[in-house]
Amino acid sequence: VQLQASGGGSVQAGGSLRLSCTASGHTFNMYFMGWFRQAPGKERELVAGITRSGGSTYYADSVKGRFTIPRDNARNTVSLQMNSLKPEDTAVYYCAADDLPIPKVTADRVDYWGQGTLVTVSS
Repeated sequence: VQLQASGGGSVQAGGSLRLSCTASGHTFNMYFMGWFRQAPGKERELVAGITRSGGSTYYADSVKGRFTIPRDNARNTVSLQMNSLKPEDTAVYYCAADDLPIPKVTADRVDYWGQGTLVTVSS
C-alpha cells in the first residue's frame, strides 16, 4: 500500500491542524493505521493508532484529550485531528500502516510509511 500524507503547516499554540493520509490500493481496511512523529534530535514516536474497523483507538499520553484519529475506509483515509497544539508537538508527522496493531509495532518494524509532513507550533 502507498500512503500520501498532507495537511501540515504552522500554527500558534492553542490552535488546531488536521493531517490526512490517503492510501492507494483496495486493501486499506486490512491494515491497522497510525500516526508517528519525529522531533529534531529525537526518535520517532507513536502518537495514535486505530484498528481496521475504526472501533478502537490508541493515544500516547502526551496527546490524549487533544488529538483524535478518525479513519474512513470508504475513502481509504486516516486523519489526525490535532487540537490545543503545544510547541512540543512540533515535529514531522508520518502516517503508518501495518498488519499488526500499531501500538505493538516499533517504528523500525512498521510495514508502510507515508512521507512526512511538518507541523510547527509557535508559542
